[in-house]
Amino acid sequence: MPENKLYPPEGLRPPSSFTMQGLREALEQGTVLEDTALRCDAGHDLFFSLGGIRGRMPRAEVLAPWISGAQRDIAVLSRVGKPTCFQVSALQADEKGAPLAILSRRAVQERAMDFFLEHLCPGSVVTAVVTHLESFGAFLDIGCGIVAMLPIEYISVSRISHPRERFQPGQRILAAVRSVDLEKRRFTMTHKELLGTWMENASWFSPGETVRGVVRSVKEYGSFIELAPNLSGLADARTDLQQGDGVSVYIKSIRPERMKIKLQVIEKLPPREAPEPLRYQITDGVLDRWVYSPPGYEKEPVETVFTAAGP
Repeated sequence: MPENKLYPPEGLRPPSSFTMQGLREALEQGTVLEDTALRCDAGHDLFFSLGGIRGRMPRAEVLAPWISGAQRDIAVLSRVGKPTCFQVSALQADEKGAPLAILSRRAVQERAMDFFLEHLCPGSVVTAVVTHLESFGAFLDIGCGIVAMLPIEYISVSRISHPRERFQPGQRILAAVRSVDLEKRRFTMTHKELLGTWMENASWFSPGETVRGVVRSVKEYGSFIELAPNLSGLADARTDLQQGDGVSVYIKSIRPERMKIKLQVIEKLPPREAPEPLRYQITDGVLDRWVYSPPGYEKEPVETVFTAAGP
């Protein structure tokens, strides 16, 4: 999957640049570096080994204060063992005379936020990392620790009961900016548009095939079976099905003009151990308008319109 090329423009420097000369140059040029936090002391300072050179990140420099949860201790403690971006704010000697680099993640986040607010607009496609999941959505790191919210209803066209049915923490995904709150410096993301239109997804299937699916909802008149994150069909009612069941289904018909797929459940299957790999139809650029429904659809188009004020 492509890296987020929006920030930082010069890219993250690798650990091989962690020499005294390299750190001096990083200090002078304000270069963004990245390394793994090794420990957090009782004062909640983070420590790094930069090619054998000790690095310390004071607690106040771990997170910009306007980031949600920045004042919580867990926000600092949870950085241990994880890659963390930063810039060098000072080079000095410790109490034993050994070189010590003072680091700031907060400075990088301030720069990144200014950059994102200038360059990201509704429809911008970026690479993000899933940081954690809640029942209402997924939290994404869109770069340098800037966290954005992906509400559950924007994850896919096929509705899910929890984001863990699509993502895992640490997973790298693509997402598009749905709206920007300039006053609060917050980004709301969307994901479903990148997974393709109804026709793009339906083209992977043909009548007469038997394929695997997931039961997403059970109604009196039938069960909606997900064939792909952005494609579902309807099977006749059965009393032995419930939401989340894996099933094999026979495809009876595909009707683009009504955006309908008629299915027949063959049998129940064991659940998958992990979410299916995502297949993206859009991977970069800036979206203006995305139409999910097929040409010739009998009803009003199902679409997302991205505007400067947000959809």
